[in-house]
Amino acid sequence: MYTFIGYVFPFDVSNYSDKQEIRRKLGYGNDPLLICSLGGTAIGKELLELCGKAYTIAKYKIPDLKAVFVTGPRLAEDSLNLPENIELRGFVPNLYEHFAACDLAIVQGGATSTLELTALRKPIIYFPLEGHCEQANVSRILQQRGSGIKSRLSKTTPDLLADQIIKIIGSNVTYPEIPKAGAQKAAQYLAELLEKFAK
Repeated sequence: MYTFIGYVFPFDVSNYSDKQEIRRKLGYGNDPLLICSLGGTAIGKELLELCGKAYTIAKYKIPDLKAVFVTGPRLAEDSLNLPENIELRGFVPNLYEHFAACDLAIVQGGATSTLELTALRKPIIYFPLEGHCEQANVSRILQQRGSGIKSRLSKTTPDLLADQIIKIIGSNVTYPEIPKAGAQKAAQYLAELLEKFAK
């Protein structure tokens, strides 16, 4: 009754292999770039504020570290207590382009962000919402693929997160490539199905 097609991404991963070109397009320089993002949820104020504290600590070891924090469309920017030297953005269209430009992303455990980052082969620290069944399932998939570092918000201090940032930012990931042809396979199956019914 159904067919697994793999993952569907709103972009062609091969178009985002040149990080420097993407950075030029988006106006980023050559400094190490950290992206902290909540995706489309309003839950995550604590995570962004934890990232802000960790960023301040990590910047002592990496003075040119640049941070962009993305609140998404549902969390008010003025509700956050963050350091002044962080670039704060609300809704960012085509966030995957900024993921392609980054050296490390810290996100919640939702499927969209984590799988896009996996497809783009980026270092990831992800924080699944505790007790959230969908994000627990995503976490299981990521762990099977060896993608990213799973963390728990209730167990992570600013110092611990800063140490992780310093350790893995800009590192080369070794997890296997994720299947990326889901959209093409879906189109193929639909075309075959429509052709069948047209006869």
